[in-house]
Amino acid sequence: MRIVLATDAWEPQMNGVVRTLTRTVAECRAMGHEVEVIEPGQFKTIPCPTYPEIRLALGAEEEIRERLRAFEPEAVHISTEGPIGIATRRICVEWKLPFTTSYHTKFPEYVSARFPIPVQVGYAYMKWFHKPSGRLMVATPTLRDELTEHGFRNVSPWSRGVDTTCSGPIANPSTRNSAERTGRARSG
Repeated sequence: MRIVLATDAWEPQMNGVVRTLTRTVAECRAMGHEVEVIEPGQFKTIPCPTYPEIRLALGAEEEIRERLRAFEPEAVHISTEGPIGIATRRICVEWKLPFTTSYHTKFPEYVSARFPIPVQVGYAYMKWFHKPSGRLMVATPTLRDELTEHGFRNVSPWSRGVDTTCSGPIANPSTRNSAERTGRARSG
C-alpha cells in the first residue's frame, strides 16, 4: 500500500509525537508498505513563535499537491494541525480523497497558555480541522473521552504498542533490585 504521512512534527525534533510517527513509519515499511512522509525539512520554514525548535512550512501547498499527485497514495494520514496538515487536508477535501487524522497534543490549551486566545476558539478550530477525517485517532481513552465531550466525532483508539526489542515480560519481578524496578539500572 502507498501511504502518505503529512506532519508538521518530524526529526530533528525530539518529542513523543515524532517518536510515535517515526516508529509508525518504520513498522509500516517493515510490513512492505511504501510510505511517503511530508514534513517541514522538505520546505522553506520559519520558527514557530514561542517554540523555535518547531519549524513551520509556510507556502508548501503547491509542492504538497504535486507530491500527492505523483505518489498516488492509497491512504493519507494527517498527523498535525499546522501548515503541512492544513495544506494536505485542503487538498484531500478538494480531491475528495479520504484521510485520517490524529490528535497528539492539547493544542487549544497550549495556544491559550501562550497567547490571548480562548481555549474554546482552539477547540472550534480543531473540530473544523478534524471533521472531514474518516477517523480521528487518539492514544488514550481519557483523550478520547475529552474530545468526545468537546463534540468531536469518529474518535478511534490508536494503540502505540510496546517495543519488544526494548522491553518484555519479567519472569520473576521480585528478583529485580530497586534500581531495575524503577528503570534506573544501567545496562551492560
